[in-house]
Amino acid sequence: MSKSIPVLNGPVFGVAVDQGSGLGAALKTARGVHAKDDDLLQFKRIVVETLSPDATTLLVDAQYGRELLPHYDPECIKMLAYEADVYRINDADRITALPDNLTVADFPELGARILKFFLYFGPNDAPELNQRKFDLVEDIGRQCRAHGVTFLFEPIVYDNRITDGASLEFAAIKPELVRATTQLFADAKFGIDILKVEIPVNFNYVTGFGDPVMSRLQAEAAFVAAAEAAGDIPLLYLSAGVTFEQFRDALVFARSAGVNALGFMCGRAIWSDAIGIFGAEGPAAMARWMETTGRERLAHLKEAAT
Repeated sequence: MSKSIPVLNGPVFGVAVDQGSGLGAALKTARGVHAKDDDLLQFKRIVVETLSPDATTLLVDAQYGRELLPHYDPECIKMLAYEADVYRINDADRITALPDNLTVADFPELGARILKFFLYFGPNDAPELNQRKFDLVEDIGRQCRAHGVTFLFEPIVYDNRITDGASLEFAAIKPELVRATTQLFADAKFGIDILKVEIPVNFNYVTGFGDPVMSRLQAEAAFVAAAEAAGDIPLLYLSAGVTFEQFRDALVFARSAGVNALGFMCGRAIWSDAIGIFGAEGPAAMARWMETTGRERLAHLKEAAT
């Protein structure tokens, strides 16, 4: 089967609820003695049912994907993660474990038009390690082309010399890590249709948002440089666990810097507060919160991105 035209032509307002063991542990803690085996599935289904009517696309995980995909709004494009668990990494090399219950060939049958693959990547790592990562991404790209599946790749940058990703030291090198990683994976040999990328700066260190370490002009330049590194490949910004307000402001900033991203994929910034509600009051209360506050947050992010 030949590769189809990418299904996301923009603007893209995406929602992600592909978190696995980490979200499951948070729900178990929130529920306490009332925890149930199907809490994680219930939580995800509520997110799908309440937000898919307003989302361009919605991302779910390989473990629960088969059970969740039928609950999508018919107009929402189905995106499925090709990972065992975003928190399960094979070894110290930070190579994502692939699912044992899903193949790329399964995607068309499931109606999942987009495959998302997540990978930690350190541009400064040993060439031998990065070549293994290149080979893995290239192989997934070949399989996507063979089965007519749109390939969305999500690299998360790191540097082994700096263990604290929230530190000023890491913030100083993050713009270049994001730019360099984006440029590497923009190579046509990987067959990537869409890049899901990090916000290239830490706004806790940008003048006007946090400590005045980086000027606004420097931050704008970092956004532009990282976006230009993608070439013709469209970009989606990911929320990466920041608050709703921080992600909203980052989307506004990107547009003010002149970056014309395809859109965004947002998870915890929309629904993280629902974990406590699910735990304290149960699924019905969470569904009510998602129908109001959750949908309002998605609407505000749409405004920020356009």
